[in-house]
Amino acid sequence: MLIAPIDKNKVKQMNPLVLAFVGDGVETLHVRTRVALKSEAKAAALHKQTAGAVNAHAQSEQAERILPYLTEEESEIYHRARNSKSHHHAKNYSVTDYRRASGLEAVIGYLYLTGQEERLSALFDLMEKI
Repeated sequence: MLIAPIDKNKVKQMNPLVLAFVGDGVETLHVRTRVALKSEAKAAALHKQTAGAVNAHAQSEQAERILPYLTEEESEIYHRARNSKSHHHAKNYSVTDYRRASGLEAVIGYLYLTGQEERLSALFDLMEKI
């Protein structure tokens, strides 16, 4: 954990798109670390490998697959972020993909900020398996 856990109630009051912003960074770091440890490729090749996993479309598909496995609390955060109005969306991806990806990223950000390392790890494991 890179930061001290923050109180759940405080984190729940944060803008869900801020949670998604944090979650995007956490997921990117997780995927990059996993790929780097499994490969001896150069940085450019590693970047290509990770870019396919950390984009709105891939995250949208993952979100739909893991939705049944989320706790009630996580599901609430997912839906708040997915339904939040953003003033932009990822180019080359649909608004639906972008919103679902934001929901997934918000859950990841929430788990990270509240210090739920075991649950975050379990969620990443689930995302890799399904």
